[in-house]
Amino acid sequence: MIPLVDLAKAIRSKNAGPDKITFDVIMKDRAAYDLVCASGVLSRDAVRALYGVPDSRISDHVAFDPAMAIKFTLFRTQPSGSLGDADIFGSQQYGPLLGIMVPG
Repeated sequence: MIPLVDLAKAIRSKNAGPDKITFDVIMKDRAAYDLVCASGVLSRDAVRALYGVPDSRISDHVAFDPAMAIKFTLFRTQPSGSLGDADIFGSQQYGPLLGIMVPG
């Protein structure tokens, strides 16, 4: 098993407007990208399970070959900056991705 953090050059989250948070996992090289894609550890179903969200909260999920990146976007449960929002910029939501192990 290989930690995803060893295969990626960037793992981040950020706002995608007031009602969404987008996540980017950009791999170091083509071999790492192909391995992660083939493993399914960042598939739509895997993201749903990792974040404990229904499929309806995933607005987008794409593997973007030219950038060797996997990107997904979640609908927020409340708008950014609203009362009770704990992460106004959405930049602290990538944490669960750091513990992913990729079969290799």
